Amino acid sequence: MTTAEPAEKPVIRVLIVDDDPLLRTGLVMMLGGADDIRVVGQAGDGGGVQALIDRLSPDVVLMDIRMPEVDGLTATEAIRSRAGAPEIVILTTFDADEHVLQALRAGAAGFVLKDTPPAEIVESVRRVAIGQPVLSPAVTRRLMARVAASGQDRRKAKAIERLAGLNDREREIAVAVGEGKSNAQISATLYLSVPTVKTHVSRILTKLDLNNRVQIALLAHDAGFLDDPKG
Repeated sequence: MTTAEPAEKPVIRVLIVDDDPLLRTGLVMMLGGADDIRVVGQAGDGGGVQALIDRLSPDVVLMDIRMPEVDGLTATEAIRSRAGAPEIVILTTFDADEHVLQALRAGAAGFVLKDTPPAEIVESVRRVAIGQPVLSPAVTRRLMARVAASGQDRRKAKAIERLAGLNDREREIAVAVGEGKSNAQISATLYLSVPTVKTHVSRILTKLDLNNRVQIALLAHDAGFLDDPKG
């Protein structure tokens, strides 16, 4: 009887976009130490990223926000508007909070701080590659709290209008996602099975024409549902 060999781990293809060559070199060395991650390319500006994506087919893009010609926000919006786009993780410091939130609204899967320990950055790439957002609820709340108030009322009205299309159960789950709860935590809180929670999340994404859980969380925040779930 022949014993089947274990399947090889799929390799996660990563593209690094940052105007700091030293940071790029550090990330290449850091990610290169993982046997399931391969850095397939680098760029110092957002302008040529789409051409690199077409040529290199990365699974994950690590994207800086502030770059000299085409910034990371503009690049993220352009990339995520296309079908089959790779996941994008924003590289940031806390001096770019409002831009980070705009990038998340545009479809980025999350963010990592540039001084994050290497092992956590590697794990963030792995999580994003399998569809899990890279967000710390505490840090996300801090970001949201520091967004400029301009346009807040307009965003709130628009968010409430969009969320009005959800039924009561879907709205409960949207609020729970906004609170940073995992599917397992939502399952325990609402007495639903994990597969049922996943189904509801998928329906919410479809109904609201969103890319990921991060955007659900931001919409719930904009609507004020995290402060008052009953609206």
